[in-house]
Amino acid sequence: MIDNTTFGTRTALFHTFGCKLNFAETSTVATMLSEHGVRRCTAGEEPDFIVVNTCSVTELADKKCRQTIRSLHRRHPEAAIIVTGCYAQLKSDEVAALPGVQIVAGIDRKLDIAGFVDTWCADHEPRTFVRPARDIRVFSPSCSRGDRTRYFLKVQDGCDYWCSYCTIPAARGRSRSGSIDDIVAQARAAAEEGGKEIVITGVNIGDFGKGRDDCFLDLCRALDEVDGIERYRISSIEPNLLTDEIIDFVAASKRFMPHFHVPLQNGDDEVLALMRRHYDTALFRQKMERIKSAMPHAFIGVDLIVGARGETEERFERSRDFVASLPVSRLHVFTYSERPGTRALEIEHVVSQEDKHRRTRVMLGVSERLYKAFAKPFEDTVRPVLMEHPRPGHRMSGFTDNYLRVELDAPAELDNRIVPVRLAGLSAEDELFKHCQLV
Repeated sequence: MIDNTTFGTRTALFHTFGCKLNFAETSTVATMLSEHGVRRCTAGEEPDFIVVNTCSVTELADKKCRQTIRSLHRRHPEAAIIVTGCYAQLKSDEVAALPGVQIVAGIDRKLDIAGFVDTWCADHEPRTFVRPARDIRVFSPSCSRGDRTRYFLKVQDGCDYWCSYCTIPAARGRSRSGSIDDIVAQARAAAEEGGKEIVITGVNIGDFGKGRDDCFLDLCRALDEVDGIERYRISSIEPNLLTDEIIDFVAASKRFMPHFHVPLQNGDDEVLALMRRHYDTALFRQKMERIKSAMPHAFIGVDLIVGARGETEERFERSRDFVASLPVSRLHVFTYSERPGTRALEIEHVVSQEDKHRRTRVMLGVSERLYKAFAKPFEDTVRPVLMEHPRPGHRMSGFTDNYLRVELDAPAELDNRIVPVRLAGLSAEDELFKHCQLV
């Protein structure tokens, strides 16, 4: 059992599932715990605490979270497990019953975890700190790097859309965002720490400023003025909130990279209506073509859900043909998963597991062709790359301005520096330029 008198010598292990927002928040939790004397575990060290930041976007995500928590408990039976994130918010009783779990913290209580640890150390009593998502009103900031080169800056949380297949509004609560002044101050602090690139994250970042007089474009303009930050990336933005003004701003900016991540979810208008999405395929195509017109070299990633209720074979074929015709760079393909409490369960047509997997393979094939068509023309060209420290046994790597991943032999002192690199050796299989050279 952990010795209550040696708080400053304690260690913690962190495990994160899901989105970039979760990774940013985990890093912030780690920083706050370190301020309470709980440091990250080193290799081979036994943790006193294990923090698991969960995802609940699919039933498979829930299953992986449960399996990981059980596995961590078997490997570290003396450690107190702290579980937070969307799975903890939606199914707190289920999480609390898992072996080794001592603290369950809701989606808005992540930044309180250090205090919860203090309380637990006093009495070792398991506790759950979860409030209904409808009552969550406060925005909890986060700007962290962790062990990555890039910083992840949280600007918004929650979602008011209630798409028929999605549980995120029930897990994350209503849309809310930080102030521009506070967010700019966090970006300046990242620059002072030597940060070169910031990824702007949130649940529905295009909704930034909802209920106020400012908006996401105002935030981008303010961030663009921060000295020291050389790159910003917009992590994901809904197509109906990706205005032409935002696209034109990114095209003109030296700091905002030509890189967009836009969820489509389905390429058939009838399925989009069943999903209760806020756009149709005509609007989506217009946005993609607007990006390519302003920035022909821009990377565009697209989220796609395959096998949703209501996706008949005919609708799937229309979706496939639409997606294949888009000027985009990569598909992030997700196989549809039933989520309890969602309106999608009211839709009659159910796709078999066999057809879901077949359609997923088809869309992955489309993605591979789209990526090759986008990346191939950049072979033997020179682009700026932000170098990242290599993992053990690997070469230096990094990303170009337009999000092409490269690998090359380079000195370690180039870590976190932007350098010109000649691209070569495209491997479409792992979406990597493998034989690049410094210029």
